[in-house]
Amino acid sequence: MMNVSRSAYYAWLKRPAKLITAEQLDLYRRAKVIFKESRNSLGYRELRKRLCKEGFDVSDYGVQKLMATLGLVVTQRVAYKVTTKRKHSDAVADNLLNQNFNPVAPNQVWAGDVTYLRTGEGWMYLAIVMDLYSRRIVGWHIDKRMTTDLVSKAMIKAYNLRQPPKGLVFHSDRGSQYTSKRYRKLLADYGTRASMGDVGACWDNAVVERFFGSLKHDWLLKIPQPTREHMKNDVAVYMRYYNLERLHTTNGNLSPVEYEQSSLRKVS
Repeated sequence: MMNVSRSAYYAWLKRPAKLITAEQLDLYRRAKVIFKESRNSLGYRELRKRLCKEGFDVSDYGVQKLMATLGLVVTQRVAYKVTTKRKHSDAVADNLLNQNFNPVAPNQVWAGDVTYLRTGEGWMYLAIVMDLYSRRIVGWHIDKRMTTDLVSKAMIKAYNLRQPPKGLVFHSDRGSQYTSKRYRKLLADYGTRASMGDVGACWDNAVVERFFGSLKHDWLLKIPQPTREHMKNDVAVYMRYYNLERLHTTNGNLSPVEYEQSSLRKVS
């Protein structure tokens, strides 16, 4: 029935089972847990970084072979992209960044943007504030309406958490929420300088765009999002995962929080 000869079947029965060591078993278990925690989004390079960080001695090829053995297959989903336009009566700030996304200390340059998130109950809108030094999300707010209040609350949360010095640069696109008089006044009250990218130049805020890509492709689109409350809670879970667990090449393969903590230890 299986198209296998009797002799081959008995030869298979006599073949000794392949044994693995306790170390290999531990490696397999941790790889499966780490991969599952990432919602099946870690490629072999990122998985290797996490395993090596935990003390496992494994090569790129070894992780590729491990993933094939365990059936760990990265799944991707295609997200949507929608943009907003400013009101022509609103002022536009100069581009102070010019694609320099690597400040030398925390609280020198922040960046923000808004993205659309689809749920079974309708759209949600997420505004974030990222410290470009560590790529840490220092403020965010999610709501069912995309208003100036949305981006203002994200900035207020970031400011209250970090208490940055005057002169901080905040970079965004030219969306109407960021060019509004109310938002510009908020930045002025904080002593923060506004910076805005050029029209249609998504690379002018590339780091934030990559974050949104990871949030959607690696996390939110992997499971159903039936309600707005479910989406809000799932975004909160990812923010913790991203800040505390997700390793960044630009951070020397440390998470944003770990990178900031290591920088503080070097200073002290």
